[in-house]
Amino acid sequence: MPLLTVGHRGLMGVEPENTLRSFRRADRAGLDVIELDLHLSKDGELVVMHDAEVDRTTDGTGPVGDLTVAELRGLDAGDGERIPLFTDVVDAVGAPLQAEIKDRAAARVLAALIEDRGLGERVTVISFHDDALAETAALLPGAALGLVTGRSTDSAPERAAELGAGLVSCELAYLDADVVGRCHAAGVKVLAWTVNTPAELARARQLGLDGVVTDLPEIVRAARSDAGATAGA
Repeated sequence: MPLLTVGHRGLMGVEPENTLRSFRRADRAGLDVIELDLHLSKDGELVVMHDAEVDRTTDGTGPVGDLTVAELRGLDAGDGERIPLFTDVVDAVGAPLQAEIKDRAAARVLAALIEDRGLGERVTVISFHDDALAETAALLPGAALGLVTGRSTDSAPERAAELGAGLVSCELAYLDADVVGRCHAAGVKVLAWTVNTPAELARARQLGLDGVVTDLPEIVRAARSDAGATAGA
């Protein structure tokens, strides 16, 4: 069975992360899903940024929440790219999206936008924050949800089931066969991040995962090539 491929912040291994350039690259490469991260600007807009501060990925400084959209738009996010709004990404690419809530306050704004624009079939709301997912579920009953985990991966199956999340996206280093088995027994799909090497891809297959989150187009090609070889065996 082919692995679902998820582009991490677009394809951040080859383009500036969380930019339209990165998302378009992932879309052209045929990723099944594109993942991105969301914070709120000072004026309450959903902006695509991983960190709580702009320092690492732009030529600016300070918390995302202290800057207006106009101020954020003025920053260079790499190779002349600008920080996009979530709606910019929705309009720029055709792939399904995993929208990760980094700032819990973004949950309500994201839920309203999904409802207003009819994006329920296209957007899965994901987060490390159980409360953000619970709020999304309350605001948008039936919304597609995904729990993201690192060191807390051992509790992922039960937490996902309680939240009504259809998938977990777990740090590969903390995944084992027991967690995967408990997830699948609960009807929860399992993805791993971040899978960027042949050895990591082999580990994902060994664990029987449903998908991988990757920074690199070559992993997408390898995942498909491996699937084709398996199907033809």
